[in-house]
Amino acid sequence: MVDKTPLPFPNAGAAPRQEELGHGALLHRLNNQLGIILANAELLESRLAEQDRNRARAAQIVTSAIDAISTVQDITTWTGGPAD
Repeated sequence: MVDKTPLPFPNAGAAPRQEELGHGALLHRLNNQLGIILANAELLESRLAEQDRNRARAAQIVTSAIDAISTVQDITTWTGGPAD
C-alpha cells in the first residue's frame, strides 16, 4: 500500500541534484538503498516455506543485492574512497 500523506514541503521526497552531491555521497546513498533491498529480501526469504517457489526468487534478490553492494565497494575503492 502506498502512503498518500502529503509531504510537508514540495520537494521533501525529491533526491538531491547530482551536482549537489559528491561521488562518495552518491555511492553512500546507493549502498543504503541496496541495504534496504537486501534486508527486506532476507526477511521475505526467511518467512517463506522451503517448498514455496517464491523462496528461490527471494534468494536470488538476496544474492543480487549482495553482489551489487560488493560492486559499490569496488567502485568506492576504484574512485579513491568515499571522500571527495
